[in-house]
Amino acid sequence: MADQSNFTIYRRNARLRPPSLITIGRLTLSVLVLTALVIEAQAAAFVRVNQVGYAAGANKRAYLMASASETGATFAVKNASGITVFSGPIGLNLGSWSASFPNVYALDFNSAATAGTYTISVSGPIAATSPSFRIDTATNLYSTPLANTLYFYENERDGANFIPTALRTAAGHLNDASAKVYLTPNMNSSGRFSGDLTPTGAVIDASGGWWDAGDYLKFVQTHSYTVSLLLIGVRDFPNQMGAGSTTSNFTNEAKFGLDWLQKMWDDNSKTFYYQVGIGNGNAKTISDHDIWRLPQADDNFQGCLSLYRFICHRPVFINTAGGAGALISPNLAGRLAADFAQCYQVFKVSNPPYANQCLVSAEHVFDLANTAPASLLTVSPNSFYPETEWRDDLELGATELYFALQPGNPPAGLAHTDPMFYLTAAAKWANAYITGPNDAADSLNLYDVSALAHFELHRALGLAANPPGLAVSQSSLLADLKKQLDKAVAKAGTDAFGFGFPWNVYDTTSHGAGLAVMASEYTFLSGANTYTDFGNRWLSNILGTNAWGTSLIVGDGSTFPDCMQHQVANLVPVPPNGPPFLFGAAVEGPNSIAAKGTLSGMVACPPNGVDVFAQFNGSGAVYKDNVQSFSTVEPAIDLTASSPLAFAWQIAGAPSGTP
Repeated sequence: MADQSNFTIYRRNARLRPPSLITIGRLTLSVLVLTALVIEAQAAAFVRVNQVGYAAGANKRAYLMASASETGATFAVKNASGITVFSGPIGLNLGSWSASFPNVYALDFNSAATAGTYTISVSGPIAATSPSFRIDTATNLYSTPLANTLYFYENERDGANFIPTALRTAAGHLNDASAKVYLTPNMNSSGRFSGDLTPTGAVIDASGGWWDAGDYLKFVQTHSYTVSLLLIGVRDFPNQMGAGSTTSNFTNEAKFGLDWLQKMWDDNSKTFYYQVGIGNGNAKTISDHDIWRLPQADDNFQGCLSLYRFICHRPVFINTAGGAGALISPNLAGRLAADFAQCYQVFKVSNPPYANQCLVSAEHVFDLANTAPASLLTVSPNSFYPETEWRDDLELGATELYFALQPGNPPAGLAHTDPMFYLTAAAKWANAYITGPNDAADSLNLYDVSALAHFELHRALGLAANPPGLAVSQSSLLADLKKQLDKAVAKAGTDAFGFGFPWNVYDTTSHGAGLAVMASEYTFLSGANTYTDFGNRWLSNILGTNAWGTSLIVGDGSTFPDCMQHQVANLVPVPPNGPPFLFGAAVEGPNSIAAKGTLSGMVACPPNGVDVFAQFNGSGAVYKDNVQSFSTVEPAIDLTASSPLAFAWQIAGAPSGTP
């Protein structure tokens, strides 16, 4: 049987006539030839490309990963008619990815610039052919991914104001409109608590907002980050993310997120609420992560028996520092103030009453920031989102307040009307970040918005004509942004695929898009293309030029996550997880582990359980497209938030809106 198996491999890969077995001598020779061909057949090579495509005027790189040396190999870029438009020797060996693929080569084809659909064919010791990809204008390439991202957020909507789609047919969590408020219980690292929750006696409207991820929890922590990035996109890229776009106008979606944040901040009493729902309960309470279901089931789940009371009637947690007038954790205060100040910038003309309330709220929230925190409030349990930096958030909040107070007709009752008050504060907090313990330790993502804050403050200083005496200057902000990018470049130099962030750490996808945004910001501020190619490659890394040959954003490429840990995407489609697909969802991406665990009602995906990506794991990183693996394929609103900005930068090249 083993010989037959080898023979089958030989026939399938070598495509030669089987050897003659007439004589013993020939048999011996045939066995030797067969053995050699089987060994050769086990050799493998793959070409990894940006599956969204390459902008015609940009530099272009694909990667050849091979199980053996490809010395002497050549590659050809062929159009849809099979005509070669570019050819040459393969490029430098960029290093080893894994024991199975110890050779990764650069395939650069910068001069190929005619719009069309192409493939790359490698001729050499081990032949390989790429998936098809496009060369086109950035507008034609990235407009659909941008629209896909909007579709993702629309499908994450909670409450009565949902948008019917192939995935969404009913509202969920209508009971949130009259939600009871509770004190935060003591929780262990998994989110379980002992005893019962303690109500404050208050009832608020906590309806609306987006689900955090593949579950149905709602957090100010992730909302505040997401809303800020969407509003900046609407403001700065109106033709891509604002009213100038017919396919990806995020204005209403950003306002949907703002509406929920306004409910979590009671400006009349100066009371802050930070979370709706609990991830894990205890022996007496079933909670969100304990069950697998569609959102519309929750309002009357299991008849709302006591065990399920926090499924039917989800708790709202009040600020751990207290109620009316209590200080707010500075990470949340800074981002929330930024959201409300950006709200004013975006809606002051189209919706003045709404914008005015936003600006009043922004000042009140910023004034209540705890600027000497012993620890940071994120969510409960903190281990879900263990944030450690906060100075960057206050820098961003103060900068957006500066922009909001530019000459105009600000609302009455503001505590501060001089924009220099906030510009001075923004510079102070920028300096505190730059000289603090976490300077350049991260790049743009949920846990560090310094790159975005520096970009905004650099523009603010220019608007203010660079007043003297501030704690930072445009040059010091640009230098710190460069410092972060240089660290990413150094990391890219140690990775076979040139990625600027470790593949074996959480939030891979988010960091890739964030780095692309940062590279675009630096180019705009400095006028230098120092990081342009790097930024394009980092975005390309999360769109297919990685060891696994998959885009990490659903629908953005030919291969993308099929089996996300997302309840709606798992339960609605047939077969599970598509079609219909949750287009635009950015997943965690490669990580150090692939999580396991099932819940009753979870549809097995992939149905056969086969891990088709396992052979490509390497360098300490794994990627598993399996509904059980939240660590690699759970999408989230914060993970997705930097991708629309990255796409808008690619299309527009520079902001066309003004703060």
